[in-house]
Amino acid sequence: MGTTRLEAFSDGVIAILITIMVLDLRPPIGESFETLLPLWPVLSSYVLSFLYLGISWNNHHHMFHATRAVTGPILWANLHLLLMAAIAFWILQLCIIRSQGPHSLLRKAVGSDWKGKLSPAFYLLAIPAAFLSHWIAAALYLFVALLWLVPDRRIERVLQGAED
Repeated sequence: MGTTRLEAFSDGVIAILITIMVLDLRPPIGESFETLLPLWPVLSSYVLSFLYLGISWNNHHHMFHATRAVTGPILWANLHLLLMAAIAFWILQLCIIRSQGPHSLLRKAVGSDWKGKLSPAFYLLAIPAAFLSHWIAAALYLFVALLWLVPDRRIERVLQGAED
């Protein structure tokens, strides 16, 4: 099976999540800048959540450009990704590599995958850090977001090399 149905399904789920997030935003009461200040926790949470969804969609898109076909385990790993993103992205990547072999484009692109291994470690570190300071936890989550903000250039390089 090709990847288009899986990609369309994932795009739809992400679009629904973004829509649901927007529905929770409330306009400020008043017209001055000060009326925005009480809303900054909700607004910053929305911005970071939107950023994470965008990063997930972007990296998902790149990963499936290096995927030839979809198998049952890839479908289940993708569904898991839509529910539990960080670990699930790594599992989906492993399923694709296992399905397409050690010489697949994706395997060549990710190599040792330091970003994929570092990200869950920072997520796990952020959980106990939140009990010490929510600022430390937020900084760790923001660091991971910035780490993945630029789509995975490794995949782009390998795909470009395959086309040449």
